[in-house]
Amino acid sequence: MGFRDLITDVDATVFEILGDTVLIEGREVLGMFSAPWLQPKLGQIRTALREPHLVIRVQDNVGIEVKHKVFFDVPEEDGGGNYLITGIEPGGDGLVTLILRKSL
Repeated sequence: MGFRDLITDVDATVFEILGDTVLIEGREVLGMFSAPWLQPKLGQIRTALREPHLVIRVQDNVGIEVKHKVFFDVPEEDGGGNYLITGIEPGGDGLVTLILRKSL
C-alpha cells in the first residue's frame, strides 16, 4: 500500500467520524467547516484565512465550481445556513479548501 493510499484511508476515517455533512448544490458531502468568528478566544492567533471555509476530500470536489451553493444544516449560532463558494484551493495533500461567503 502506497503512502497516498494510506492517507486516503486515514482521511476517510477522520471525515466519517468528525466530518460535517453539507449540501453542495443538493449533493451530500462530508467536510470540515470552520468560521473564524466562531473560534474560541484564547490568546491571539493571527491567520491569513478570515473567510468561512470548508475542507473536503479531492474526490468530493469533482464537479464543484465557484458560485455553487452550500447549505450547512446546523443552528445559525454554530455557523449554519447558506453560503456561496468564492474560491477553491487545492492543498496538494488530498484535501481541497472551499472558501465561502455567507448568502441569503
